[in-house]
Amino acid sequence: MDLDTITSISTPMGEGAIGIVRMSGQDAVEIADKLYKGKKQLKDVQTHTINYGHIIDPETDEVVEEVMVSVLRAPRTFTREDIVEINCHGGILTINRVLELTMTHGARIAEPGEYTKRAFLNGRIDLSQAEAVMDFIRSKTDRASKVAMNQIEGRLSELIKKERQTILEILAQIEVNIDYPEYDDVEDATSEFLVTQSKAIKKEIDALLETGQQGKIMREGLSTVIVGKPNVGKSSMLNNLIQDNKAIVTEVAGTTRDVLEEYVNVRGVPLRLVDTAGIRDTEDIVERIGVERSRKALSEADLILFVLNYNEALTEEDRKLYEVVKNEDAIVIINKTDLEQNLDLDEVKRMIGDMPLIETSMLEQRGIDELEIQIRDLFFGGDVQSQDMTYVSNSRHISLLKQARNSIQDAIDAAEMGVPMDMVQIDLTRTWEILGEIIGESASEELIDQLFSQFCLGK
Repeated sequence: MDLDTITSISTPMGEGAIGIVRMSGQDAVEIADKLYKGKKQLKDVQTHTINYGHIIDPETDEVVEEVMVSVLRAPRTFTREDIVEINCHGGILTINRVLELTMTHGARIAEPGEYTKRAFLNGRIDLSQAEAVMDFIRSKTDRASKVAMNQIEGRLSELIKKERQTILEILAQIEVNIDYPEYDDVEDATSEFLVTQSKAIKKEIDALLETGQQGKIMREGLSTVIVGKPNVGKSSMLNNLIQDNKAIVTEVAGTTRDVLEEYVNVRGVPLRLVDTAGIRDTEDIVERIGVERSRKALSEADLILFVLNYNEALTEEDRKLYEVVKNEDAIVIINKTDLEQNLDLDEVKRMIGDMPLIETSMLEQRGIDELEIQIRDLFFGGDVQSQDMTYVSNSRHISLLKQARNSIQDAIDAAEMGVPMDMVQIDLTRTWEILGEIIGESASEELIDQLFSQFCLGK
């Protein structure tokens, strides 16, 4: 594929030890040679080498920067094009000057995700692997990064390609039976054959979808809302879980006026932890806005941490909050156990039934470990074997797998009812096409552009 040469800064903007300007395209080495001065011209150096020299402004012969320049020749590169990486000092001014020089002498600024897009377009990776690159960059725990790396290495792609090949073989069998029914040496594509083969494919799709909830949580984080009436210790719990004093803690009820959000790694589970304003009726207009935002966060939560006060008797306010959370995935936390007991634990247990209950003291940091273990066990049954399993973590992939499962089920139903083979063939072909969208073999150009537009600039 003949594409122009792109350039960008591939390291975060700001002061740092090193900043990198990356170019990719057939003219990358030629453009770099116009700016580079070293012992050799870059066109004469071996591939996959790093070379010391200076970047010169060709118009003034001014030395702009002392650099190390990496030269990587196609096709053994990320994009399968020639790549040049200019390693500069990490100052904002100088690295922007080098970028401008590359643009002045023939390169254009890269679009978000364009390097990864070129890797996809040039056949180095498929679409699911390309999406996993961004998942890897954004991963917030070791487990999430391992799941993304498995996808980058093609674990999901291999499974999808295997099922597509199986469908292709079934379709070929149907075609042969339709076109050459008189041939005795051709195996019959009977209804029983179609049902058996289609059920085997559906079983594999179901197995992937079973990992969807865990994979999506590891990718996006478990939306966890801390809820309770004012002054039960919600903000202290947030601070303890993230091990930082992000939330203001006072004895004054209603201190938290807004929704506070932080990411935290709990036993390998990424939590998108939300501390809410205490939900109560209030005349304070600012606090009232915070309460409304709390209610919205509550409706969108994957997990609710419902906090009660060990030092206070159960109130009507507590009971109303329980009615809101009782049908959700929730853990009841009795906090402030370092104070005198005024809460009837038997009454609480009768109210919450089988809902998990943890006793804590945020002041003395008791019960935190038990809470973390309970969160992990509630969603992952105690552990996540991310190294041994192929997880589906991308919402787009999960949606397409559900569509594929419905389509293959239609094929099974049709075959069991004795519908003609060419009608069953339509559902099988649709399943094959849907699975192809996951890896990009049947994805539209608009979809591809939209996906890569979400990437970092320079990746």
